[in-house]
Amino acid sequence: MTNKPSSIYAITIIFVSLAYSLPNYSALLFEPVPFQVTIYDPTNQNGGCPKKPILPPTISLDDHTLYFDTPCDGCTLNIVDSNDTVVYTTVIPTGATSLVLPATLSGKYGLQIISGNYLFYGTIDLP
Repeated sequence: MTNKPSSIYAITIIFVSLAYSLPNYSALLFEPVPFQVTIYDPTNQNGGCPKKPILPPTISLDDHTLYFDTPCDGCTLNIVDSNDTVVYTTVIPTGATSLVLPATLSGKYGLQIISGNYLFYGTIDLP
């Protein structure tokens, strides 16, 4: 005689464990934004490179929605045009997992995430 309830519980525990061990699904479903990093100091126009490896945030894009697969709590987000003019800026709220960009933006833009003394930058293409 098999013990069906215990096998159902075991399968449920396995699926729940897998769900918590997998990365955020948006990284798998949407277009990832590749980032480069530099030292951010608004008084220094030369920029610079960090002395130790810094892990950039993992952010994905779907239409006008950015998905934060790693936390960016309190970071400044800038969208810049081809002339390096900031066309949109906001502070990413604590606990935010996504952020909808204005629908009026379309085309290629620079995406900047400023975290302390680090500037992560990449390019996005908005429809």
